[in-house]
Amino acid sequence: MNCIIIDDEMMARAVIAQMISLHTELTVVEEFSNAIEAIKYLNKNEVEVVFLDIHMPDFTGFDFINTIKNPPKIVLITSDKNFAINAFEYDCIVDYLVKPITEERFEKAMQKLNWRVDTPKKEGALVDDKMPADKTNEFYVNISNRLIKIDIPTITIIKAKGDYISIKTDTNSYTVHTTLKKIEEKLPKNLFLKIHRSYIINTKKIIDIEDNSVLIGKDVIPVSRGNKPELMKRLNLL
Repeated sequence: MNCIIIDDEMMARAVIAQMISLHTELTVVEEFSNAIEAIKYLNKNEVEVVFLDIHMPDFTGFDFINTIKNPPKIVLITSDKNFAINAFEYDCIVDYLVKPITEERFEKAMQKLNWRVDTPKKEGALVDDKMPADKTNEFYVNISNRLIKIDIPTITIIKAKGDYISIKTDTNSYTVHTTLKKIEEKLPKNLFLKIHRSYIINTKKIIDIEDNSVLIGKDVIPVSRGNKPELMKRLNLL
C-alpha cells in the first residue's frame, strides 16, 4: 500500500517512516511538512494510507480530512490525546497514535489497518468475526470530553434515544452522541443482534424469552417480528 506522512515536525516524520519501513506491505511515497502541499499531491496521485498529524499550524489534520472529497484510510498522530476525541466522527480514520509512539502501539494500529484493507466494510454491515482481538474486546466513547473504555463483552443492551444512544453494561450506563448504526459496526456479530429498530442486545446476556420480548437483567426488551427469526437461530435450543 502506498502511503504518505504529513507532519510539520521533521523528527516525527522520521520516526513514523522508520516504523513503516518494518512493514513490507507499506511504501512511503512522499512526506509533507504541511497539509496544503499534501492536498496538491493527492489531487494528482492516489494513495491508500495517510499518516496524519492533527496539530499543525494554519491548517490542521481535521481541516485536511474535511477538504478531501474521498479521503483514504487515515492513521492520526497527535501529541495531545484530547484531539483524538474528534476521530470518532470520521469513518476514514483507522486509528490514532499519541506521541511519543511506541513500537507496540504502532503494531496495533497496523493490525487495524490491515484488517480494514482485508475486510472492507459495507455500509450498514456488521463487523466480521476475524477482526483483531483488541478491536473485538473494547472501544472508547466520548463522555464529557473524556475517552472512556468499554469492554464489549460486558455490554448488555444498547438503546437508540434520538441523536444519542444508551449503552448499558454489567456495571454502568453511558449516553453517547452517535447512532445505533454506527455502534453496530463496531460490535462482533457473534455476540450482538439488532432485535428492534431501537435496540441491540448481547445475546449471551439473555435470561428469558417470552412472546415478542427478551429479558436481560431486569430489562424487558421488545423483539420485532422481522428480527425474531434471526434471534431464534442464535439460540442453542434442545
